[in-house]
Parts: sequence; C-alpha cells; structure tokens
Amino acid sequence: MTPYLLGLYEKSMPGTLSIPEKLSEARQAGFDFLELSIDETDEKLARLEWGRKEIRQVLDAEWETGLPIRSICLSGHRKYPMGHPDGQIRSRSLQILEKALILADSLGVRTIQLAGYDVYYLPSDEETRALFKDNLRHAVRMAARFGVMLAFETMETPFMNTVEKAMSFVKELDSPWLQIYPDIGNLTNAAAEASMDPLKDLAAGAGHLTAMHLKESVPGKFRDLFFGQGHVDFEAAAAASLSLGVRRFVAEFWYLGSPDWRRDLAQAQVFLRRALQAGSCL
Repeated sequence: MTPYLLGLYEKSMPGTLSIPEKLSEARQAGFDFLELSIDETDEKLARLEWGRKEIRQVLDAEWETGLPIRSICLSGHRKYPMGHPDGQIRSRSLQILEKALILADSLGVRTIQLAGYDVYYLPSDEETRALFKDNLRHAVRMAARFGVMLAFETMETPFMNTVEKAMSFVKELDSPWLQIYPDIGNLTNAAAEASMDPLKDLAAGAGHLTAMHLKESVPGKFRDLFFGQGHVDFEAAAAASLSLGVRRFVAEFWYLGSPDWRRDLAQAQVFLRRALQAGSCL
C-alpha cells in the first residue's frame, strides 16, 4: 500500500465524456480517485442542482469502476466571489457554497478546494477583503454543519498566492473546517517573483495542509503546461509535503484537444508517482 493517494483533475479529460466515463478512464490510467470541478460555467454550476437520480448515477458509477470522487474544486467563485461589493453577487456566492456542501455530503466527498480570491474580475481592495472575510465566517459555519472541509487553494493573484497569506485567514477564523490545499505550480511562481523558497512557504502551513495540487508552471504562466515542461521541482515538493503530513495529491492539468489524451493521463500518472516515490526517499 502506497503512503499516499494520487487523484486526477477531471478537466484533464475531454469535456464530452460523462462522469462515469471519466471515472473509468482515470481508473485505467492508474489514478486513485477523481476530483470533480464546479467552475463558473453554467454547465458545471448546473451540477449543484443534481437531484437524487443524478447523485445515484454517480455513486453507482463509483462502485462499478472502483474509483471514488474524493474532492471538489470549487472555482465557481471566480464569477460569484464572496468579496464582491454587490450584495446580490455575495449572496449568490454563499448559495453556491451551500449547494456545493450539499453535493459533497451526498457524494461522500470530504474536501472542497476553495479558490483563494476575494474578487477576480475586479480590483482587490480593503472593502473586498473585509467582505470576503465576513462571508468566509458564514461559509465555515456551513461547512461545520455538513462536516465537509473547506481548504484554500493558493492562487495566481497577489491576494492569496502563498500559504503564508492563506494561513492568516486560517489562524483568524480558527476552525477545523478551514484549512489549506496548496497548488505547487502557483506557489513556485509566487516564490520566483518574490525571490523566496516555495518549500519554506509551504512549511508555514504545517498542521493545516489537507492535500496538494501537483501542477506545472513557468514564470508568468500558470496552466496549460504538461509535467516536465516547467520549473516546478516535484520531487522536492513531494518530499516537503509528505514530511508535513500531506497524503493526498491531485494531478492538475487540462485537456487541450490532443488525440493522445489517454497517453497523457498515463504519462502524468507515471511522472508524478516517480516524483512522489523519489520524494518519499529524500
């Protein structure tokens, strides 16, 4: 038995596939679980309206494929952020979160990765930060009621691009239901910009790290790169995160139209397991 689990972000596969098909493909590629996406598109937000029939179909598919859904990446708050000056949009952000918690509870998902944005399409300022913090308190109380973990993703914007910044909210709210789910690609870029060590920043979250997104990046570019094409030191990141108690990892990359996407899944799985194995020996 490996000392960790390696999941797959569902957007690494063609969007035309059904969730049962994505579960099957992830299983065949050698991954341990699937991470579901609830992004800002109407298609993904519609998942928050699933009823008993849709939930049952997904649960049945998990049993049939032998591959569970264990986390949800909730990036729908980009369009409906908790720190938006418009009260109706803030209300919508909390509705989205509550429905995501209900969905997670129904599917047996234990962790919702929460995008670390106060706002995305507007400038961040003292007002948006204060509004975000206020609504975050409501969000954490909802998470506690459902027993589902909220964990900040470290993002590509200055508001929360480091673990240290995420920890300021975690410490202030002081709830077991609010933790950190860092993205090593984003952290590596943030560290390069600030001439700092990303692993030292990662250590700032000791005791509060629930999982890690394994994603490639280069300075100024945060996505659409395959593993080995950027500057992320995955072996060092694996060693540091494993030493800090992280045992769940998710391969985050995107399907970009390649006809060889199944090969890409398999290669990503092999690449990351090698890094994790090497990191466990460091």
